[in-house]
Amino acid sequence: MDLLRDGFPFSRSALTDKHALIFGASKGIGAATAKMMAMAGANVTMCARNEDSLNQLMAEINEYATGKITVMTVDLEQLNTIDEMLDRVLSNLGPVHILVNNSGGPPGGPLLDNNIEDFHAPFTRHLHAAHQITRRLTPGMEAEGYGRIIQIISTSVKEPIPNLGLSNTLRGAMASWAKSLSRELHPCITINNVLPGFTDTERLDSLANSINQKTGKSIDEIHQGWMGQVPIERLVDPLETAAAITYLALPISGAIRGVSLAVDGGRLRGI
Repeated sequence: MDLLRDGFPFSRSALTDKHALIFGASKGIGAATAKMMAMAGANVTMCARNEDSLNQLMAEINEYATGKITVMTVDLEQLNTIDEMLDRVLSNLGPVHILVNNSGGPPGGPLLDNNIEDFHAPFTRHLHAAHQITRRLTPGMEAEGYGRIIQIISTSVKEPIPNLGLSNTLRGAMASWAKSLSRELHPCITINNVLPGFTDTERLDSLANSINQKTGKSIDEIHQGWMGQVPIERLVDPLETAAAITYLALPISGAIRGVSLAVDGGRLRGI
């Protein structure tokens, strides 16, 4: 089933006149989310470090998008540049209604193999950047009477994943931050987390390579170990995850607030 064609699960006007700002949009789940929201009629601003990848994605999306598609380059580890980028977005493109906080995770390996310095960059581009961006955009969402904030994090929020110690720690912090905000934000603004499982992205390949280097396990052994945890016995398509993210951005999702939704093929064992 092609989720961007015959299998598209939403109305082509479901997000018309809504402006989505998506970070980490150049590849993987971020890129899939940009495609899905554009197909649903949103104006989409895609942000990442790699301008060439963003421009290629924009050209692809413009073949079917009905809203305005824009790219912005940003390095989320450079917090002093984020406000300037947001100034350009708000001045040139108008208020943001949908914010997708997303960034690449840290390398794999046991937690105690990391020193304190290893925590700095991942926490900066995830938690610190998300907080700075959210503080800046929520007044505009409140003024517009509409806000949807979605974090793309990990199922490790619920169950730590072996050999991803630093990533597990980071994702838990992001989830707690979002849950705290769900009790504080204006009623018109929702905030939720999507927890991808083992998803067919470059990130998964890089994690396998990182674990291989740190533990000596073969790539095949690592993949078999992952698939042994997933009842659907396959990787999740990034567009499947993007469909869940897009649903949480819709007007109909206004009563869903402060949840962490797993899109993991049944990997999580808890209720």
